[in-house]
Amino acid sequence: MGNLGMMEILLIGIALLIFFGPSRLPELGKSLGKGIQEFKKASKELTDSVKEDVTTPSADKDKK
Repeated sequence: MGNLGMMEILLIGIALLIFFGPSRLPELGKSLGKGIQEFKKASKELTDSVKEDVTTPSADKDKK
């Protein structure tokens, strides 16, 4: 993915205004923010779970 310049960001903003209108943009931004937050939370939980599984010995090793 390339870097976005000021002109590209401006064109994206204008396109969003045309498609969704100014009244829907805050709602879309809020929804996008919540989605990103949920994704980060789920990925952190998965990472923590994997780390926990790797660091704690399994029950099979304790039986031997």
